[in-house]
Amino acid sequence: MRPLRLDMAGFTVFRDETTVDFTDADFFALVGPTGSGKSTVLDAICFALYGQVPRWGSSRGIANALSPSATEARVRLVFESGGARYVATRVVRRDSRGNVKTGGAGLQQMPDNFDVSKLDTGMTPEDLGDVLAGTPAEMDEAIQHAVGLPYEQFTSCVLLPQGQFADFLHAKPATRQQILVNLLGLHVYEDIQKRATARAQQADADLRAVDQLLAGLDDTSDEALAGAVARVDAMLALAALVATVAPELQQAQRAATEAAAGLTALDDEIALLDRVRAPRGVAALASAAADARDAAAAAVDAVTAAEEREEKLRGELAATGDPAALRLLLRAHEEHSSVTAEAASLQEGLTAATTEHRSAAAALEKARAAALRTAAELESARHAYQDAQAADRAGALRVHLHAGAPCPVCEQPVVSVPAVPATSAVPAAEKAGHAAKAADEKAQAQVAEREKAARALERTLDRARAQHEQLASRLAALGAQLANSPGVTALRRELETLAGLQKSLDAAVAALKTAREQARTATAARSAAEQRLTAAWREFDVARDAVARFAPPAASRDDLADSWSTLADWSATEVASRRSARTDLAASAADADAAVTAVRARLDAAFVDAEQPAPDDHVRAATVAVERATAAHQRVEERRAQAQGLLDKRTAHEHDSQVAKALAGHLRANNFERWLLEEALDLLVEGASRILRELSAGQYDLVHEKGEFSVVDHHDAGLRRGVRTLSGGETFQASLALALALAEQLAGMSTSAASLESILLDEGFGTLDAATLDTVAATLEGLAARGDRMVGVVTHVPALAERVPVRFDVTKDARSAHITRSGI
Repeated sequence: MRPLRLDMAGFTVFRDETTVDFTDADFFALVGPTGSGKSTVLDAICFALYGQVPRWGSSRGIANALSPSATEARVRLVFESGGARYVATRVVRRDSRGNVKTGGAGLQQMPDNFDVSKLDTGMTPEDLGDVLAGTPAEMDEAIQHAVGLPYEQFTSCVLLPQGQFADFLHAKPATRQQILVNLLGLHVYEDIQKRATARAQQADADLRAVDQLLAGLDDTSDEALAGAVARVDAMLALAALVATVAPELQQAQRAATEAAAGLTALDDEIALLDRVRAPRGVAALASAAADARDAAAAAVDAVTAAEEREEKLRGELAATGDPAALRLLLRAHEEHSSVTAEAASLQEGLTAATTEHRSAAAALEKARAAALRTAAELESARHAYQDAQAADRAGALRVHLHAGAPCPVCEQPVVSVPAVPATSAVPAAEKAGHAAKAADEKAQAQVAEREKAARALERTLDRARAQHEQLASRLAALGAQLANSPGVTALRRELETLAGLQKSLDAAVAALKTAREQARTATAARSAAEQRLTAAWREFDVARDAVARFAPPAASRDDLADSWSTLADWSATEVASRRSARTDLAASAADADAAVTAVRARLDAAFVDAEQPAPDDHVRAATVAVERATAAHQRVEERRAQAQGLLDKRTAHEHDSQVAKALAGHLRANNFERWLLEEALDLLVEGASRILRELSAGQYDLVHEKGEFSVVDHHDAGLRRGVRTLSGGETFQASLALALALAEQLAGMSTSAASLESILLDEGFGTLDAATLDTVAATLEGLAARGDRMVGVVTHVPALAERVPVRFDVTKDARSAHITRSGI
């Protein structure tokens, strides 16, 4: 198996879609820091092929395939094996409940010379070639056929867990023996021993079961066979007698059946004819129907008369005037009188309001004149008050004046000082000002009051005028409406006449309604009477049709009572005639029954003689008795054959038990497995020594003695020393040689043609020193240079990665891991 291309999406750390192209990568390294996803690439290869990964422990660890929070993981591997190209695909999904299951798996064989780069063009699965498997169950067999190795051998031959083989190199002989048992599958012999023991136990159980069955076959003797043959002969003789007498019984039964049928038919005729009787009240039905028809006709005539009376009154009422128009004119007269009175009353109020408005206007003018006078008096009082204040201030200045001195106001020399007033005029002037202000405020208030009253009267007068105009307009309209009116008295007289006609019409309508209801009642009564009469005739027809086959007399359709009387009399005559004939027919039926009883008694006696119960159906019972006797005879023959077959089986089970016990005894000893392990170890060491010589440039051979490994150093005169004395690099060479030899031996043990075209080492090299690392690198280079396998290693050691021609650098960010190819 040689990988060519790996596609991943949602697989563990590779959340994003990632492609690894192994084309022309004969020797490559997966490099990167610890935890970046290097080993995951090898996990994806193994998962695409086998659906499980060694690091997961088992196939139940499939949940590890999904990236965190991802719901689907896809892995697709294109590989070569045995000269053919295949593509393996697996899909894992997480359902709504969090369960992880395989959502799809498939293997296809690609056409020859298929260009792998076309996978990037979005090809459909149908374009990839023939489908070899379409389910996980089909994948197991198809992959083993294509690769040539089952999962356990693939992870030991192609995907090598190298540490296990280093342990194998240094292990104790007992531990190494167990490892070989596990790797080479030698536990199969233990399984064979267990299966042989189980088969021996099963053979013993089968032997006991056969003995129990043989113990139950105690009725296969010659006496039992002779008794079965005699029973068959007796039943055949009984069947022959039944065949002879059965026709007589059938003939007697037919005669008895016919007599009984005739008697039953006669009784049925008597019963049918005896039921023909005229029902009660037939005579009254016809007269009741005639009376109902007369009453219905009278009711129809009454409806016609009521309709004519109602139609006449409607015509008279239509010829008279329209009551609505008359009532409208009468209401107009009443409204005209009311509006005229209202207009006269409003005119009087309008005249009074006009007079009052004029008086209010005069009072307002008088108040306004008084207000003008009080305002002038207030202004005069203000001036007097100001003069009094000036006089007081001047008097106050005079106290400080001196004749000949300059005046402090005008700075002129004072000639003489005027006398100072004895009292101040300011209080009197202030008092007079207050009185004038009070009189002015009172006058202004009167003016405002008079203006308010005048405006209110003016609004009232405007409303009265508008209302008077509306009434005048309405009187004019009513006058025009009543221009052609005949007057109130004439209008009332016409309305009384119309009311009388309407009352008569209402009475006529009620009478018409009553007449129609009576007509409907009479019609319903007529229909009911006619239906009863029809039903009576139908009942008569049914009774006559029931006895029509006996040719009853003809019926008169005009008189129901007479028809019933004629039919009943005829029926009584027919009943009497048939009752006299029944006596002879009953005697014949009794004789036929007696004949049947006699023949049946002969057959019952024959069955009793043959030790069989007397049956109802003798022919069928005889046939069944013959079949049962024959079947019993056949069962005896079959059980005799069964007993012989069980004896043959018993001999075979004894032989199987002896062989299985002998095989289990041979395989129970340890010598056989020890011999196989020694042979396998010899072959393994021989192959590993050949590979180690090639890897170490002829320096070392690998040998073993009593289960312990040692090397022969040809650079040190063929010195033999234990493998624990080897350096790190030499230990790696020896371990790798063992791994390759074991891989070849496992491939040789495979049931199919294994194609070991690649080896993938998931091994840590970080603990090796520089010299050992150089030896390991040289060993890997030599292994790759052999050209028979692709070599791939996983490492995070730069010194080793630099010596590998093709490198796949694996990095990881917060979301996903990424792979970049470098080198040649």
